[in-house]
Amino acid sequence: MPEPIGWPDDPHSPPPLPSSSLMVEDGLELLAPIEGDARELFVTVDENREYLREWLPWLDDVNSVDDELAMIRRIRDDKNFNWIYLIRKYGELVGVVSLNWVDWDNRSFGLGYWVSESSSGRGIITKSCRRVIEHCFVDLKLHRSVIEVAVDNHPSRAVAERLGLRLEGISKDREWLYDRFTDSVMFAITAPEWNVQSGAN
Repeated sequence: MPEPIGWPDDPHSPPPLPSSSLMVEDGLELLAPIEGDARELFVTVDENREYLREWLPWLDDVNSVDDELAMIRRIRDDKNFNWIYLIRKYGELVGVVSLNWVDWDNRSFGLGYWVSESSSGRGIITKSCRRVIEHCFVDLKLHRSVIEVAVDNHPSRAVAERLGLRLEGISKDREWLYDRFTDSVMFAITAPEWNVQSGAN
């Protein structure tokens, strides 16, 4: 009896779900949030509010634990699909990696990320994003990863560059950031390119 083919070879099969946890390295783990994480997530965001506000447009929408709780529930119930991972360094919440969108028809996904000010510059985001991209390509059978950041957000651009994504273009006035429009730059890599790159490392 032939083995089931499954998605994506069988387009009528449901696509796989992301893992609820991903180990990056000893002491560094990515975990899907549960409702009990809402308070800690809010405190981390609130403590880093001014730092994150420079480049993230959603800070004014997060003003309470209830706001984070609603976000966790919305992601859990989302049928259009997005997903976030809490980055935990030896158990401490230090940031987030998110699948901002997944286009199952075209097997592509957009990645977002932030890290607390005290944990920046330590390679945590680069390692975490690498693990999520690997998971999406290998386990979820997706084909293309996209990272889009503000043109002048040099730390986030550096993450995409370290991951080996290529610059594909600049969008004028792509995002409204509180009081001004910002241009954005798009980086991308395909699964075959990722495999070649990973084999070379």
